[in-house]
Amino acid sequence: MSTPWIIIPTYQEAENLPPLIAAVREAAPVEATILVVDDNSPDGTGAIADDLAARHPDVRVLHRAGKGGLASAYVAGFHAALDGGASHAIEMDADFSHDPADLPRLLAAAASGIDLVLGSRYVDGGGTPGWTRRRRWLSAGGGVYARAVLGLPFRDLTGGFRCFSASALRAIDIDTLTASGYAFQIETIFRAARAGCSVREIPIVFRERRHGTSKMSAAIAAEALWRVPAMRASMLASDRRRPAPRRSAMAS
Repeated sequence: MSTPWIIIPTYQEAENLPPLIAAVREAAPVEATILVVDDNSPDGTGAIADDLAARHPDVRVLHRAGKGGLASAYVAGFHAALDGGASHAIEMDADFSHDPADLPRLLAAAASGIDLVLGSRYVDGGGTPGWTRRRRWLSAGGGVYARAVLGLPFRDLTGGFRCFSASALRAIDIDTLTASGYAFQIETIFRAARAGCSVREIPIVFRERRHGTSKMSAAIAAEALWRVPAMRASMLASDRRRPAPRRSAMAS
């Protein structure tokens, strides 16, 4: 039986979390586990998550000592999912920018045998309503840059609504991921593709958060500018270190 885990990192999401968990529980299959990874939110998000977990056996909470960042929260969640026997792990924001109603479509694509399903804003049917032209240009331009440098064909490399198979998580070696923010999302796709995992994009509509303020900073966005060529350099170095195939005697 498929046993997906839905991983939701939180920091200061007290207003969003109760309605989000209700919506996710309604949309997700009954066998799904919802894992809230809270970074000691000062607004009491962690306590709210504990209350939800006490009332719903499919909700679990992982408390972390402080604000460690989105990437490390997902890695911690991935480990918990794998240790818990998950067949798949879904990344999902806590602010309703990712529509819980899209969960069945991600899981259906994964059930067809796809290792990594990307919720994509930039394929037909996807969108970013409410974004300014500048924000849309920066996001799309960053994707074009990453695709060109890394040689990847996918339209949305920085989105955070995606479904990994357990085998894909093992293939990308999550303990050695180095990036955060946008660059973390790029790195996981890059590694999955390099490992031979199948990847498919399905359209999603990304909406503005309902409450609170965005955690994304200029520094996190700028990280991708240097992380992307560093990923390519690491790939080339790895290829150079790989032993050349031995010539067979019959080929001589």
